[in-house]
Amino acid sequence: MAVRPSPPVFLALATALVVAWSSGFVGIRFSHDSASVPQILFARSLFSGLGLLPFLIGPWGRGPAITARELAEQGLFAFLGMFLYLGGFAMGIGAGVPTGLVALMADLVPLGIAALSAPMLGQGLTGRQWLGTGIACAGVLAVSADALALGTAPVWAYALPMLGMLAFALSTVLQERRGGSRLTIVQRLGLQCLWAAVLFAPFAAAGGGLFPPISTDYALGIAWLVVAATYGAWLIYYQFLRLYPPAVVSAVVYLSPPVTMVWAFFLFDDPLTWPMALGLVVTLAGVALVARRGG
Repeated sequence: MAVRPSPPVFLALATALVVAWSSGFVGIRFSHDSASVPQILFARSLFSGLGLLPFLIGPWGRGPAITARELAEQGLFAFLGMFLYLGGFAMGIGAGVPTGLVALMADLVPLGIAALSAPMLGQGLTGRQWLGTGIACAGVLAVSADALALGTAPVWAYALPMLGMLAFALSTVLQERRGGSRLTIVQRLGLQCLWAAVLFAPFAAAGGGLFPPISTDYALGIAWLVVAATYGAWLIYYQFLRLYPPAVVSAVVYLSPPVTMVWAFFLFDDPLTWPMALGLVVTLAGVALVARRGG
């Protein structure tokens, strides 16, 4: 039976998306001591793509035959939505941009999608939704305040995370504008992951080899990134986009920073302060305004 938009469906998808999307931090935290960021991004993309390969060409594949044009299209979306998105943040951190500032730029993806949705999709936000966007941004700032610093990186380095954020926003809006794709969600994600692995491979090889020495933490981190942060987050995200406008779906991502703080508190004993809790409440109020219909 086809799933149709409704408040319970929205709440269920929003909750699952926030939990899965914010979990990417956990996989990085587990594996970053034993592998470079390019190695992590390569392994995440490769194993995610290989895991979905049976659904593309194997006995479980139930989608349509993949044409050369669709293969090229998914390569473009992988370049924008995975390679530039994840790579822009990684390169920014590598160039000296403080991690907290990079994370804040990543969390502004919904703002980029909202800005592009009006001219490219004709789906501009209402005044109430822009107010909710502003409130959600304020909540994100409250959560991230303790981790923010300008740093001493070269000026050009600060553009890399912004480029990554805008590339992901553009990828989302282009896929929505393309609409009516014959491919299933699993086919699209599998192809994009395999394309991303090809794109990340030269950078991983140049930084010490495609794979680091295998350790328990590295294996656990990659497994977490594949299952929770890729299969969970991206499959839910694409399903969400089939039911709701991109600006509304992406607004839910504003809740990722405070939920990430909760992950860090329970798994790594990181501090969880009252300003962070207040930021979660403020962000939730903003997202509720964006998500409401009518008005």
